[in-house]
Amino acid sequence: MKPLVEMRNITKKFSGVTALENINFDILSGEVHILLGENGAGKSTLMKILSGIYEPTEGSIILSGREYSKLTPADSAENKISIIYQELSLIDELSIAENLFVGKLPTKKVMGIPVVDFAHIHEKTAELLKRVGLNRSPSTLVGELPISEKQQVEIAKALASDAKVIIMDEPTSSLTTEEVNKLFAIIRQLKKEGVGIVYISHKMKELAEIGDRVTVLKDGKHVGTKPLKDVTTDQLVSMMVGRELNAKNLNPHRAETNEVIFEVQHLTRKDRAVQDVSFKLYRGEILGFAGLIGSGRTELMNAIFGAAELESGDMTLFGEKVIIKSPHDAVKKGLAFITENRRETGFFHNFEIWKNISISSLVRKSKWGGIWGFVNKQAEQQQAEEQKKVLRIKCSSILQNITELSGGNQQKVIIGKWLAAQARLMIFDEPTRGIDVGAKSEIYAIMRKLANEGKGILMVSSELPELLAVCDRIIVFKDGRLRATFTNEEATEEKIMLAATSDM
Repeated sequence: MKPLVEMRNITKKFSGVTALENINFDILSGEVHILLGENGAGKSTLMKILSGIYEPTEGSIILSGREYSKLTPADSAENKISIIYQELSLIDELSIAENLFVGKLPTKKVMGIPVVDFAHIHEKTAELLKRVGLNRSPSTLVGELPISEKQQVEIAKALASDAKVIIMDEPTSSLTTEEVNKLFAIIRQLKKEGVGIVYISHKMKELAEIGDRVTVLKDGKHVGTKPLKDVTTDQLVSMMVGRELNAKNLNPHRAETNEVIFEVQHLTRKDRAVQDVSFKLYRGEILGFAGLIGSGRTELMNAIFGAAELESGDMTLFGEKVIIKSPHDAVKKGLAFITENRRETGFFHNFEIWKNISISSLVRKSKWGGIWGFVNKQAEQQQAEEQKKVLRIKCSSILQNITELSGGNQQKVIIGKWLAAQARLMIFDEPTRGIDVGAKSEIYAIMRKLANEGKGILMVSSELPELLAVCDRIIVFKDGRLRATFTNEEATEEKIMLAATSDM
């Protein structure tokens, strides 16, 4: 079978640093080609070359029998290649129909004057929404949609361009199990229609369900391409990281203690998204929070951190009652929040690494609501160097912009920001979303080390194996209320899902 896309001997260098070295990669009609590798392995760089964002230093790309030494975004679009990024590119203020046809609005002539053909746009949008299984009006504002439906709109947008190749970057990172199943149904249908799909994911369990072939990259080099049915998960992980990961190293090992370092009593949010929640966090433990998206887990964390108004409830931190009415109060009291969407709420895109690390420390030390305070650039950079060393942040320099780092290293910078601010209670919301297996184990080790040093650790995750591997106890949420609490020894995926979905 002739490939839809063939990339030959692709090499890409940035300022003398080799990001990709002699990579060969192809995509067949009607297949899902899995692209695996740790963050920084070169996956995104390779796909950006295919979508015309980057120009290869060496190599060629063959599309529809024509050989290109480089592609422009227009070349890529003309050859029916579409990419769906992990950070969706939709415009919340526009309708679904407008998003699908933005920049390419069809027109018709009225009295000789070209005007936008809204009737055609809505008719075509309705067809595409039906094709991806989304029961919404074309006029619905995208900002009103949950993340799972935005994902469906992105796929519809690709189909609106008559895409023959669709690149999906971490498409299930924000989806529930039911939503993932819907996405897989769409992917299977696209395969039947002959669409070639490049699927980038770090969720090893889901790959076998939809994948046909898998290519593994490591440090910008091609490790291998194999039929997915011929390799085990352990073999893939070993190919990715160059070593075997021992899951036992992630297991909880908290020293038994009855010392309560953080307590929440009868907390209720004003909007009732969280109702009458009480729990205790003990010294040395990692306390996990499970539940479906919207169940109240993240909503609780926002309330604790002062990002949502409370109706009632008390909080005690290291024996002292704390009143937190804003995130500024939370930072001052020694709370930290590693949010679920690091790109939107975790760091400043226009800041270097050292500025991102020092910012929370400046806020905590400042006076009068942040109006007054002194800046010591040398001390801040020294502080950043210390966090770089402690957390083993991979970067050429703390003067690098944070956007140049891999997802795992960006997450380490965010953790470093809070450690520099001497946070005492750290909230980790989906801490390993979009992060590769090797970096995940490093984040877990950091969390365990912090817990052993006496810091409070709260962890929200949609990944049940992650919660079971990392947490000492797991609290399950449903409909804004605490439904069950399990010790690590008691907890199973089945018990957690039952508590999260049924009326117990």
